[in-house]
Amino acid sequence: MPLPKRQHSKTRGRKRRTHWKVTVASLRACPQCAKPVLSHRVCPFCGYYKGTQIVETAKSK
Repeated sequence: MPLPKRQHSKTRGRKRRTHWKVTVASLRACPQCAKPVLSHRVCPFCGYYKGTQIVETAKSK
């Protein structure tokens, strides 16, 4: 693997890293209980995913 002949400056390395940003998690409303839930996850409040109950919760018993 080739190596650089000279050391890169701190500014040049930081310019390269400017695009490393944290994105906000996309939330959606649960169709059963209307609470905000991460996409493609089982709702932790009611236990439903895509209209079917996947997990038994204390409220659903």
